Amino acid sequence: MMSVPVVDLRPYFTALPELEGVLDWNTVFGNSNPVELDIGCGRGKFLFDSAIARPETNWMGIELDFTEGRRGAKRLAKREQPNGRIIGGDANQFLMKHVRPHSVAAAHVYFPDPWWKRKHAKRRLFTDQFADQLAEVVHYGGYVHSWTDVGDYFEVISALMNHHPEFSPLEPPPEPAGAHEEDYLTGFHRRGRRMGCNIYRGLWLRKPLGDTSGSAQARS
Repeated sequence: MMSVPVVDLRPYFTALPELEGVLDWNTVFGNSNPVELDIGCGRGKFLFDSAIARPETNWMGIELDFTEGRRGAKRLAKREQPNGRIIGGDANQFLMKHVRPHSVAAAHVYFPDPWWKRKHAKRRLFTDQFADQLAEVVHYGGYVHSWTDVGDYFEVISALMNHHPEFSPLEPPPEPAGAHEEDYLTGFHRRGRRMGCNIYRGLWLRKPLGDTSGSAQARS
């Protein structure tokens, strides 16, 4: 049986090992518009919808599962959407090696994998290191958004972010009613709501430069 050739989806999809050095957003998108990250973008529903709804913003997704990431990239490629891109690979490595400090306006992390088994909990995305990396790449005065339908994971996320010296918790905007397909942020959001799950939402401000309030607070 002949294998199906892999379609080259560049520039809409790029594998992390193909990147060299720190990205220049002006070169990636061809403009100087603000950039927002969709970390763990999955099939790209949030990124795709946002790229269409907010063309004045550039959207960069990062997805560990290449199959899922390429699905989102195919949607972008079909529309030749100029302000949407997806990187296939590990988010921590991407943030650490390829994102210029304080170069993104916001980071969105929606419904990260909960890794249910106790022995797998160490694989969860949100760690002290990840929170530090978010503080490093998000603009002073920028934002981090995160939603999940897993209560105990949200407690972990909140503890990390609320006690981080470089972030301040804010009240998140109201959750969409979900009356229409476009009201759901992601496929997991839609599934969680239809199953009657609570949706836990967090929003954090990256403190402006020079704001040292809470800087001596202990990390939990």
